[in-house]
Amino acid sequence: MNAAKTLESLGALLASGGVEVVDLSGRLGPDTPLLKLPPDLARDTPRIEIHKISEYDRDGPFWAWNWLKLGEHSGTHFDAPHHWITGRDYPDGYTDTIPPRNFLGPLNVIDCSKEAAADPDFLLTAEHVRAWEDTHGEIGRDEWVVMRTDWDRRGQDEAAFLNADAAGPHSPGPTVDCIEYLLSRGVLGWGTQCIGTDAGQAGGMNPPFPAHNLLHKANRYGLASLANLDRVPAKGAILIAAPLKIVAGTGSPIRALALVPRG
Repeated sequence: MNAAKTLESLGALLASGGVEVVDLSGRLGPDTPLLKLPPDLARDTPRIEIHKISEYDRDGPFWAWNWLKLGEHSGTHFDAPHHWITGRDYPDGYTDTIPPRNFLGPLNVIDCSKEAAADPDFLLTAEHVRAWEDTHGEIGRDEWVVMRTDWDRRGQDEAAFLNADAAGPHSPGPTVDCIEYLLSRGVLGWGTQCIGTDAGQAGGMNPPFPAHNLLHKANRYGLASLANLDRVPAKGAILIAAPLKIVAGTGSPIRALALVPRG
């Protein structure tokens, strides 16, 4: 089937409901959980604010609109390479310079929900990923890989979502060798349902924060605070994860969407 016929078939499947569009994003507003940095570092991302300009009133009799205050890495968001020091030198490492082709690709969903429920510090290793491939098939080049933990179910409670104590945050994520293995497969990027792309205790790894450190060093991308991964199969879906075209942007909130074949 040629490309034109393929797209025509996709359009027909979308229109008929043969392909479902699954929303993988959380709601973005004043109550959205946000990352908290250690007090000796720079200030945190400010709380999200939504301010009304007008709503069919004296300031705008026929229209409604708002202005927003939010950080680039708020809610369900995209991490560009320039977000991390290891990716700072890529000219195409900003949200306005990344080739748009890289915002969509086949989606691999690794289900770690049971493990994360039993242990909030659960770590996904390269061995786990290879075992998953033995069951579901190999991860291909220019594909997305995401870790399902059902962490989004904590999204209405910031304290539960961040899950921090005196030792720091506790949330599941990848090991160093997991990210190294995925990069060896040529993936587009990596995503999680937690506040960031790394495990809560990833600061103690070598190198620290491997999802950030290694992904962005390789000019690859991260997705955080994804939702509804329980509605997506292990393989067979297409992910669309397009950031706003912010000038020199290091990241952006997104409306992540999965195209999922019914049945």
